[in-house]
Amino acid sequence: MAKCCEICGKAPRKSADRSFSMKQNVHTQEPNLQSVKAVVNGTVKRIKVCTSCIKAGKVTKA
Repeated sequence: MAKCCEICGKAPRKSADRSFSMKQNVHTQEPNLQSVKAVVNGTVKRIKVCTSCIKAGKVTKA
């Protein structure tokens, strides 16, 4: 299963840290995903949702 939100589609992205000597360390920033039982099309399913979607009320919990 991919590490992306099933509601908004938020996915991992690349980011760079720069040191004082301007060396570049590339790493990934992953969204804060939680597995939640939610009502999808009238049935209860377990989906991965980011916390910003949960706070915004885009998910109806079962």
